[in-house]
Amino acid sequence: MSITPNYLEDRLCLNVLANSVENAKACYEAADGHVILGVLSKNYDSDEAAIEDMKKYAAETKNALSVGLGAGDPNQSQMVSRISKDLQPQHVNQVFTGVGTSRALIGQNETVVNGLVSPTGKVGYVNIATGPLSSQAPAGDVPIETAIKLLQDMGGSSIKYFPMKGLAHKEEYKAVAEACAKYDFYLEPTGGIDLENFEEIVQIAVDAGVKKIIPHVYSSIIDSETGDTRPEDVKTLLDMMKNTLK
Repeated sequence: MSITPNYLEDRLCLNVLANSVENAKACYEAADGHVILGVLSKNYDSDEAAIEDMKKYAAETKNALSVGLGAGDPNQSQMVSRISKDLQPQHVNQVFTGVGTSRALIGQNETVVNGLVSPTGKVGYVNIATGPLSSQAPAGDVPIETAIKLLQDMGGSSIKYFPMKGLAHKEEYKAVAEACAKYDFYLEPTGGIDLENFEEIVQIAVDAGVKKIIPHVYSSIIDSETGDTRPEDVKTLLDMMKNTLK
């Protein structure tokens, strides 16, 4: 099974949640493979159960597996690192303080490991206090450049900017995108992204020159009755991504 992301050549790659292996396959096909499927560690009672089930997702999607925390829950950080060691997924979601542990346990540099930072209300600054203990302390606001360099020190691949609340932090997000482009870092905008604001959010990162952009689109494209991510919406988002790169 390939560790190297099948979307490696893609500048843009979707990240959507998969409610089942069947839903993962349907979304993977709808996106023509330009997607990673999020499966949340929080949904499992044990490491063993998570590993056993997530392997099924990986097997059916050419390992387009994104190991998730669960709404950015910092208490899932250690579990994500432990199961990712065995799973060797293409993508790992982590809080800021969990990045080094994940990279060390995974033992290779191909898997994309993001680090969660949050908006601060100040352009050019992000909050890095997103770990199990640090998230309960006063905010750790640092310049975005410092956050990126710290993540690079720890073996991180990208900034997960969450919660964005759509375009509520537009000017802050622009500064984050510009810094990611300047320091050759990936960017993962997350939180409140829907079919209406998706294209503008992606376009901002494209215009800034970000090397790789992985927008997370979750609840807005999930069927409230089935819990499945709607493949037709994934197809719509794929078309929007193509449009931003014209």
